[in-house]
Amino acid sequence: MKIEGSADADGSRRSGADRKWADNAIRTIRAENNRSADTHLYAVPLPEQWGIQLYLKDESTHRSGSLKHRLARSLFLFGLVNGWIREDTTIVEASSGSTAVSEAYFARLLGLPFIAVMARTTSQEKIALIEQFGGSCLLVENASDVYAVAEDVAATCNGHYMDQFTYAERATDWRGNNNIAESIFGQLGLEQHPVPDWIVVGAGTGGTSATIGRYLRYHSHPTRLLVVDPENSAFYPGWLADTAEQPTGLPSRIEGIGRARMEPSFIPTVIDRMVQVPDAASVGAMRHLDSYAGLHAGPSTGTNLWGVWQTVARMLSDGRRGSIVSLMCDGGERYAGNYYNPEWLASQGLDPAPYEAVISRFLDTGEWTAD
Repeated sequence: MKIEGSADADGSRRSGADRKWADNAIRTIRAENNRSADTHLYAVPLPEQWGIQLYLKDESTHRSGSLKHRLARSLFLFGLVNGWIREDTTIVEASSGSTAVSEAYFARLLGLPFIAVMARTTSQEKIALIEQFGGSCLLVENASDVYAVAEDVAATCNGHYMDQFTYAERATDWRGNNNIAESIFGQLGLEQHPVPDWIVVGAGTGGTSATIGRYLRYHSHPTRLLVVDPENSAFYPGWLADTAEQPTGLPSRIEGIGRARMEPSFIPTVIDRMVQVPDAASVGAMRHLDSYAGLHAGPSTGTNLWGVWQTVARMLSDGRRGSIVSLMCDGGERYAGNYYNPEWLASQGLDPAPYEAVISRFLDTGEWTAD
């Protein structure tokens, strides 16, 4: 028998209030998704005689401006259904920028405070966006410290550490249910090659590559998954070694992708091929896309494209026809002060011009002259 005012009764009332708030929060996030149109899948022109079609899925058109909008939505829903996020919870995340921007957006949607723990090198444009969505930023000198600092912050402020680097691969339903892979295949339905030969993505948490790789296998698509990785990142050597040993790398100079350690959400076994991309090549491909196709993207999109152009060259050499899909992860306006700034590039020792020339020459001649 329950006694009025007992601990059990109070606990029951608290549990009921939590459940009611969570139900409304989930409905709010699902309603936001229901109001949102899908992102565009652009056809990037290639020489017609090649018989190869290239498509870029423009994730910059999400309300929070990047591919991470999908991840943030999934992480919030995952936290809510697990009972980790409540009405009085402070949301905390370790992020290189774009995930924090998207999580700040969803935190504000639910009326929750948000704290992003980021490296001090994060672009000022991203910091401003986080603050614009009502979040606050805690900057650390060493990028490898973001995990521990985020955990500490959450523990001291009644918070929930979202931990994108652990939960990204499990928060999204890889079988379908409106994930990015299902969206790509739906949008390709009326194209000449509706089942692409390759999908090319980068890895930050590893969540996107895990979702796409699992989706391809679950639906028995012959499409192969290429993951591109910036120089010095731990993902490429980790995939190459195929052992239990965990390689370490350096903090990535390409915001949003590449990590100094093998993140728990990175699933090497779903990846068919990996390519390591020089940082200057990422910037060169980003800049070339702007002049060639009028698409103003960020540097991680450039990393994708360096892998794309290598793949197109290989298909062309093998006499294969078909299609390739990659992602435009975010817009270039977030990087006006660094990757689009010649002075900043020079200070980093990055010269994108030779890599731009390689791509231009390839599109003119069909000959790929880089490794």
